[in-house]
Amino acid sequence: MMNTYKSAYFTASFLLIFLLSITNINAQENQLKLEDLKKKALQYSRSIKNDSLLIKRAEFVKQEAFHNYFPEVSASAFAVQAFDYLVPEIPTYLPNGIENLYAVSAAATQAVYAGGKVRIGNELAELQLEARKIGHETAVDSVMLNTELKFWQLIQIQEQQKVLTAGKTYVNELLKQQQDLLDAGLISKSQMLQVKVEKSNILANELELSNLRKIALLDLALYVGIPFDTTMVASSNVTKDNFSASILNDNLNIDLPNNNLYQLSKKQVDAAQLQVKNEKSNLLPQVAIGINAAKVGTFNDAFNMDVQPIAFGTVTIPISAFWGKEKKRIHQKEVDLKIAENNLLDVEDQLTKYITKNWYDLQTANKRIQYAKDKLDFATENLKAQRDNYNNGLNNLSDLLDARQAKEEAEADVVNAIANFKQKEATYLYSINQIEIPDLD
Repeated sequence: MMNTYKSAYFTASFLLIFLLSITNINAQENQLKLEDLKKKALQYSRSIKNDSLLIKRAEFVKQEAFHNYFPEVSASAFAVQAFDYLVPEIPTYLPNGIENLYAVSAAATQAVYAGGKVRIGNELAELQLEARKIGHETAVDSVMLNTELKFWQLIQIQEQQKVLTAGKTYVNELLKQQQDLLDAGLISKSQMLQVKVEKSNILANELELSNLRKIALLDLALYVGIPFDTTMVASSNVTKDNFSASILNDNLNIDLPNNNLYQLSKKQVDAAQLQVKNEKSNLLPQVAIGINAAKVGTFNDAFNMDVQPIAFGTVTIPISAFWGKEKKRIHQKEVDLKIAENNLLDVEDQLTKYITKNWYDLQTANKRIQYAKDKLDFATENLKAQRDNYNNGLNNLSDLLDARQAKEEAEADVVNAIANFKQKEATYLYSINQIEIPDLD
């Protein structure tokens, strides 16, 4: 009998340990780490994939433009079979007449000078490729920024839920106390109903916040390409003890020439300048040389001509272009260039303001963290004092519960302040092209 009890005990213990380990594994699997999310976003993002395709397309455009340096080669063939003679019989000269005819030719043409259009076309293609590569970098930075913002937003919502949970616990205990006081005839029923109203408000807010968290979680899951699961929880190793604001030790960094957003606008100006040159090339003469070879004959050998190679050259001078539509197109492109230059100046101003604002927001967020820490220190000491007073009979339970609620809120405020700082930090780093991008294994 004793052995049976021991066996049952060990079996139950083993099952308990197994269940606890499974629960722990599932909890770890449902934890969302920022680094993992950023890696998944890099692999999943459709915008990054599309920008990679645009780079590939720009490479094909560049190859196409480069082929304009080479001759254009073409071949053609022509054949006719008549129901009657195409050319009737001519004694001595054409005794069999001509019933059919064929012609085969090949030609190669090389542009010697096209007003610079070939060179400009290649420069435009190269410029487009460079712009696509910068756009790809910007897309990667944008995905990293959005992932961080969504992650820290989820952290903040989770902290708000903790505060509501603490508030609900506080109200439940207060409601129990009020019921005891009501039963003892020490308070009126309206006072207890007031607490019930507060509890109903907390329950409504709890449901609203729960739904808000699910939406935020769904948004994050869809963005990084992971299955949606309401049990997933955002988890961060950053705490008030290991939090670092070392980025503020550096000076404000406004390096516009190396900023991707600025470079994209600068590329638009460069492209507009090349477009003006391209239109002006239509006013210049064009020179080309080539060679052509042709053979004409009949299928019945009534008439045959040997291959006749010829070389040729062409010079085209667009005289009417100096006052025609070509001239008007030049004016249009010059206006486009002015617009692009003005847009670049506007981008300079907007980027300078954007980066500066992000820097100041970062400083403010850091001060908010210090304020939240001071508030937590006060709430911790106040809770300790209220607990001592309660144990000594110097205050009632509601004072102690108020102090505990204040400490819960202060702890959440610290986490929220840190999350807000991390959002501001990511935004600032994005604006100066220094946002952290994880390496894919």
